[in-house]
Amino acid sequence: MTEPRAERRGVRISDPQVMRALAHPARLTIMEHLSSLPEGATATECAEIVGQSPSATSYHLRELAKAGLVEPAPSRGDARERVWRTVGSSWEVDAGRDAEPDAVAAQTALIEAWLGRELDRSRGWLRRAPTEPPEWYAAARLSDSQLLLTAEELTELNDAIDRLLEPYRKRTRTDPPAGARTVSIHYKALPVE
Repeated sequence: MTEPRAERRGVRISDPQVMRALAHPARLTIMEHLSSLPEGATATECAEIVGQSPSATSYHLRELAKAGLVEPAPSRGDARERVWRTVGSSWEVDAGRDAEPDAVAAQTALIEAWLGRELDRSRGWLRRAPTEPPEWYAAARLSDSQLLLTAEELTELNDAIDRLLEPYRKRTRTDPPAGARTVSIHYKALPVE
C-alpha cells in the first residue's frame, strides 16, 4: 500500500501492486502533472498532457485511485466534472532492503519506466537546444560529478539539495516571475563502486 510521509506530505510507495499500477508512461505523466497542481485536474485536462483520449485517461485515473495514489478533489462548481488530485505532493519508491523478488521486480520496472521518461526529456532538449533562446541554452545543464562522500555526507547533501529546490517547486510556487518555465531537475546520487 502507500504510506503518507510527514515531510512535504509525500507518499512512500512500497507495495508491488501500487508500483505496477504506476509503471505505465501515461500514469507517470498523469501523476507528475497532478503533483504540480494542488487543485487537481479533470481527465480531459490530463488527456491533453498525456496525449490520449479523455476516456483512456479516465481509466488510468481510476487505476491510480485504486492504487491509492489519486483521489477525487473538490469540484470547481460544475457538478458534472470530476476533478482528481494526488494524495501527496510528492512520492518516492522504496520496496525496502529485504524486499521479496516480486517487489524488487515491480520497483525495477517502475524506476526503469521513470528513467525512460527522463531520458526522453533529455533527448528532447538536445533536439531543441539549437533553437532555444540564448539565455535558456546557456542556463540548461547536463553534467555528471563524481564525489567522494560518506553515507552521512550524502544524506546531508541530499537534504541540502531538497532545501534549495523547495522554493521553486511548481506545486507551491504561486507567483513565479515572468518568463519562468517548467524545468525538470533529474537528480540521482548513487554509489558507483
